[in-house]
Amino acid sequence: MSVAWLVAIYLLFTLVIGVAAGSLVQGARDFFTASRRLPLLLSSFALFALWFGSETLFGASAEFLSHGLLGVIEDPFGGFLCLVLFALLLVRPLYRRNLLTLGDLFRSGYGPHTETLAAFCMILTFVGYSAGQLIALSLLFANVFGLEPEPGLLLGALIVTLYTVSGGLWAVSLTDFVQSIVIIGGLLAVCVSLGAQADLAALRTPPAPYYFDFLPSAANGLRWSDYLAAWLTLGLGSLASQDIFQRANAARSEDIAVYSTLLGAVLYLLCAMLPLFLALLVHQLQPQLLAEGDRQAVLIKLVQLQAPIWLQGLFFGALISAVFSTCSGALLAPASIMAENLVKPLFLKHSDDAALLPVVRSCVVVMALLAVALSFSGSSIYELVAASSMLGAVSILVPMLFALFDWPRSPLGAWLSMLGGLGTYAVCEYASWVSLPPLFGGLAASLVGMALGLWLRPVTPVARFPAAGAPP
Repeated sequence: MSVAWLVAIYLLFTLVIGVAAGSLVQGARDFFTASRRLPLLLSSFALFALWFGSETLFGASAEFLSHGLLGVIEDPFGGFLCLVLFALLLVRPLYRRNLLTLGDLFRSGYGPHTETLAAFCMILTFVGYSAGQLIALSLLFANVFGLEPEPGLLLGALIVTLYTVSGGLWAVSLTDFVQSIVIIGGLLAVCVSLGAQADLAALRTPPAPYYFDFLPSAANGLRWSDYLAAWLTLGLGSLASQDIFQRANAARSEDIAVYSTLLGAVLYLLCAMLPLFLALLVHQLQPQLLAEGDRQAVLIKLVQLQAPIWLQGLFFGALISAVFSTCSGALLAPASIMAENLVKPLFLKHSDDAALLPVVRSCVVVMALLAVALSFSGSSIYELVAASSMLGAVSILVPMLFALFDWPRSPLGAWLSMLGGLGTYAVCEYASWVSLPPLFGGLAASLVGMALGLWLRPVTPVARFPAAGAPP
């Protein structure tokens, strides 16, 4: 049986699981939170599979091939930091508020107008993230099925949208469980097989100067400010992320939410080393691939040249699993915000939980269409994911923390924080005369905006809205 048939059967199996999960969904709350019934294992694998996506497999391996360890500080190491910080600092206070989305936190902390702005900012951070996953799917489908990039991208978008629309977080969590097993088993099998063909002792010799450096130095030319920015792009940027919150919030209890986030972080860091190991093997087994243009596809070509058919099928199943699991969460999270914090307050204020369900399903389709449109921009996977994380850090993180921990705040401060952070980020990113890392500039401006709002309009009591689904 060919690799294409093996992968096609696996895709059909995944789609059936996702669609069948629709029977567990009775209303929007089930769709958003999987009824808060996920046990430790399902919740842990859901968080691991969310984080282990195209940027880790293709983006990080390509950066590692080009720049060594210092090129992958942002991902996977920054991603690991984010999950640990989220588990230790944010999971418990967020879980206790019984929220459906992070937008609900802005409504209770600042009022409905700030909720609307925050919802727009959060949705903005996910469009590029989803587009990066679809680009990865098109790359995989091109190699497995021989499809051109555009049809491959559309096919991937159709499959992931179908099962996400059907079962919401239930579909995402159940397919994540299966996909996590395939990811871990597939990558381990490929690493063992290809590692047996290489001289492992010789891998200790760096293929280029400073290739294994983990800290900045005068010799490798990396500034400490850029190094810290790489750690914090995902480490802080994704703390204010609906997709991580959504999966942790679906755990059966507060303790399970914390432990599953920590376990997901450990699984993620360990498994993220596997594509880096495969990238290192390229220098020995197929060094000519390094001169063939797009390094995001090097791992795929390596396995096609070195592995038997059955192992190729397992490998491509692992890759597709990783991308699908991340992409489904990247569509569901902003769709939840769009339905709960934009459409419902404006048009469906008095609708019940069941009436909101078709709305959120429609929002998943809208997010998929936006991601498809952006995926034709020509940006790389790594660029799209990094930019998405930074947008969250500079716009949402500061006002979210002030609301979550009940620090002094005002609606004006939240507006100035979000808009000032985004504007300063844009200046630092695109103005050639600014040398400050965009993340630091945006975060600083976000803090200044909050302080300025508190000074211009002193703190006044903000009406606390009941948490979503809680009694008024």
